Amino acid sequence: MRAPEFWHDDRGRLAPYLLAPLSAVFAAAARLRARAARPWRAPVPVICVGNLTVGGAGKTPTVLTLARRLAASGLRVGCLSRGYGGTERGPVEVDPQHHGAREVGDEPLLLAEAAPTWIARDRKDGARVAIAEGIDVLILDDGLQNRALVQDLAFVVVDAGYGFGNSRLLPAGPLREPIDQGLARAAAVVLIGDDRDGLARRLGARVPVLTARLVADEAARHLAGRKVLAFAGIGRPAKFFETLHQLGAQLVDRVEFADHHRYTADEAMRLVEDAQRQGALPVTTAKDFVRLPEGARCMVTAVRVELQFDDPARLDEILRPSLRAVHG
Repeated sequence: MRAPEFWHDDRGRLAPYLLAPLSAVFAAAARLRARAARPWRAPVPVICVGNLTVGGAGKTPTVLTLARRLAASGLRVGCLSRGYGGTERGPVEVDPQHHGAREVGDEPLLLAEAAPTWIARDRKDGARVAIAEGIDVLILDDGLQNRALVQDLAFVVVDAGYGFGNSRLLPAGPLREPIDQGLARAAAVVLIGDDRDGLARRLGARVPVLTARLVADEAARHLAGRKVLAFAGIGRPAKFFETLHQLGAQLVDRVEFADHHRYTADEAMRLVEDAQRQGALPVTTAKDFVRLPEGARCMVTAVRVELQFDDPARLDEILRPSLRAVHG
C-alpha cells in the first residue's frame, strides 16, 4: 500500500479524526497481544532492528551494517526475518541461488549477502533453527512489535525526513505503537538522514541517538550527468529519488509503486521502453531489483546504498554488552 498523505501532515484533514476510533481499537488489540506474549529467551544475544512506523525507515541497511560490523569482530552472525511478501513460511535458510523474492521476500535476499539469513513466520522456530546452526548472535529484522523473543538490544530506526509522521496510531497515522512505549524498549535510536527538524535533540532526552546517513556505493557514481528514469516500490520512493539527485543524475521521470510491489514482465518492459524513448537509463533500488522478473534485470541498473554512522565508536559502545555476553 501507499501511505496516505495525511499520515505525514494531517493539518486541515478530516480523515485522521474519523479514523481515531479505529486507532483506539488497534491500540487496545496491541496491548492485549503484548500482555499475552510469552517471549522465549534464546541462548545467544538477540539484537532487534525495528521501527515505530509503517513503511521504510532504513531497517535493511541498518541490519546489513550491524551484521558486517559484528562479523568483523569474529562473531558468527545470523539474521532472522519474517520474509514479508514471500510465500515461504519457514523456518528456512535463504539461498539467493535458489530462492527469489516471490518465495522469501526482497529484504532477506539482501541480508543473505551479508550473513546467513533465515525466514520464519514463527520467530521462535526460526531462532531455534538458526541457533542450531551455530550462530553466536541473532539479528532480528523488523521485530520491534514482535514479542516472541526476548530482545537483549533493540534499535529503533527513524527516517529523519519523515520522523513519526502525524504521530497518530494506525489507521489514522503511520504509528504501529505509541512513541513513548516503543522508545522505552530501545537501547538507541538510529536517526537516518538530515535532521532538519531537530529530532535528535528531542529524542536524545529519552534515549541515545545515533545519527547516520545512506551513501550510494561507488558503482552508482557513474550516474552523475546521466539521464535516468527512476522507479521504486519502497516505503518512501522520494528518498531514493533524492539520492539520485544528490549523485548528479538527471531524472527525466520518477515512477512510484506500492511498497514491496511485485513487478510483472509487462511492467518491467514498459519501464525499460519508456526510458529508451527518453534516452535514459532505467534505475531502481536494490530491493526493487530483486523483485524484477529475471529477464528484465540485465536492462535495469540497481543503486545500492550502505549506512554510515557518524560516530561508529558510540555504536560499538552500545553493542559491547552483547559482545561480552558471547565472549564471556
